Amino acid sequence: MKGSSIISWILVITSAISPIYTQYYSKTVPFVSNAEKVTNLHFFFHDTLSGKNPSAVLVAHGNITGNEKSAAPFSSVYAIDDPLTEGPKSTSEVIGNVQGLWVSSSKGMPTLMAFFDFGFTKGEFNGSSISVFSRNPISETERELAVVGGRGKFRMAKGVAKLKTYFLNVTTEDAIVEYNVTVIYY
Repeated sequence: MKGSSIISWILVITSAISPIYTQYYSKTVPFVSNAEKVTNLHFFFHDTLSGKNPSAVLVAHGNITGNEKSAAPFSSVYAIDDPLTEGPKSTSEVIGNVQGLWVSSSKGMPTLMAFFDFGFTKGEFNGSSISVFSRNPISETERELAVVGGRGKFRMAKGVAKLKTYFLNVTTEDAIVEYNVTVIYY
């Protein structure tokens, strides 16, 4: 008796639910944008792996043998919160910070996969950021990373970051990298 009343209630409840037909998308309309703007940014990225207060910290690595002498052997994953400055010196004015991950992604030539968000805390772009996702062959003198998005004034950004290593301590692998970024946004 109890089993048949439970089945009866299940039938009543399921028949009382009426289907709602909806779409997971809205009507497609043409994109109308504001005028495109182009901004060139120049700053320095201070990546510190050493000392008592590093700005890049190893969070994972594969269980492999090989080039353990490097601070970032293949499969290493680092979380970063690096300062961005106007000039190359550590005493230069801080204009923001970069947060994200870099992954040592090559067994051969030193290469990093960069997943970065450059947040600006000073000047015209205070509160805005650009997002970078790209391959970074760090042994090359000059490299390019793709700007794939942004927030704030840089919403829907695209562009390219040209970078070169300004300073590298080969013992600690601390680095200062110069960035020249062309950002296109609306």
